[in-house]
Amino acid sequence: MKAARLLLLLSGCALLLLAPEVRGCGPGRVVGSRRRLPRKLIPLAYKQFSPNVPEKTLGASGRYEGKIARNSERFKELTPNYNPDIIFKDEENTGADRLMTQRCKDRLNSLAISVMNQWPGVKLRVTEGWDEDGHHSEESLHYEGRAVDITTSDRDRNKYGMLARLAVEAGFDWVYYESKAHIHCSVKSEHSAAAKTGGCFPARALTTLESGTKIPLWALKPGQKVQAMDAQGHLVYSEFLAFLDKAVSPRTAFHVVETQDPPRRLALTAAHLLFVGENATAPMKTIFASLVQPGQYVLVTEGGRLQPARITAVSLQVDVGAYAPLTSHGTLVVDEVVASCFALVRDHHLAQWAFGPLRLYHHWAGRDWTQPEGVHWYSVLLYRLGQMFLASDSFHQLATVQFES
Repeated sequence: MKAARLLLLLSGCALLLLAPEVRGCGPGRVVGSRRRLPRKLIPLAYKQFSPNVPEKTLGASGRYEGKIARNSERFKELTPNYNPDIIFKDEENTGADRLMTQRCKDRLNSLAISVMNQWPGVKLRVTEGWDEDGHHSEESLHYEGRAVDITTSDRDRNKYGMLARLAVEAGFDWVYYESKAHIHCSVKSEHSAAAKTGGCFPARALTTLESGTKIPLWALKPGQKVQAMDAQGHLVYSEFLAFLDKAVSPRTAFHVVETQDPPRRLALTAAHLLFVGENATAPMKTIFASLVQPGQYVLVTEGGRLQPARITAVSLQVDVGAYAPLTSHGTLVVDEVVASCFALVRDHHLAQWAFGPLRLYHHWAGRDWTQPEGVHWYSVLLYRLGQMFLASDSFHQLATVQFES
């Protein structure tokens, strides 16, 4: 279709124009070249951890879910890792160090490749994996197969800072240069759908139509106008265009942000962007839901206007369905809290600009169509283009899981 081909061209131009390589002075990129300068990796310092939050918080590997024993039903969640490029210490001689969750296994295998590329002839070494003997602190993620302690095969401690950085790059949800003898890495629970989805709200979350009627997100139809916020921070009604992600029935993990004065409760996935201020008068900026903390402020609707409300609690809940609506303004009021329509990439304004061709496409194509389940193809396209032109830290760490796992 002619409109679809033009949309592809426009979206490519959007990312090209915003790419740092082509915005600067000088000759810039050679047309048609995809070669990028390698990004300099900075080793972690001793006792540094990444991300810079406690391990068992929502922004890292999440809460402890209970010890897994060999005779428990959950033991089937663990899978052995027989990767020949990884050395397992296995001091218990039971094979326990080889047992881990699939997510942990995938990250470990990726790290093994990075280690061999970084130091030819050197392999990744695991000194501790799943623990069934109580050798770790209470509520250690080793008891769930979600944590590993690692070194290099040559045990060269001068390499450990870079090893920690490589573990971060490999996608571990929390990495800690814990001791002079090893690096500690852990991952989110397999039960956490936050580790498997991008940016959405629960199906039953409510939005407000121009008529004043509140309807669940799953019931939205293209062309309807819903409450949103414009670029000047005013409450407006914006046209709903499409779902950037749509999942009808899966159980999904959501971060729940609660406020008082007035009381509001918003559930959204970890990688979704939310407008947050450090105090009631500070400018609002978008951050990932996984980084939201009590004491910060969000914008809520009250008496037909927007006002800041202090966050009193952030928790995790599992709900059914996952929907990510796109509006013309790129914002949406859900359960009376203002949120961005976007996720995975940390810059709301960049995302709004890059989705311009899709908004134009829907203006041309009309509204007589049914959207299938899954991530919108345009979101996938933009992510692929973004990989080419944006730094990796422009994306939430779940982006690779969403599009590449």
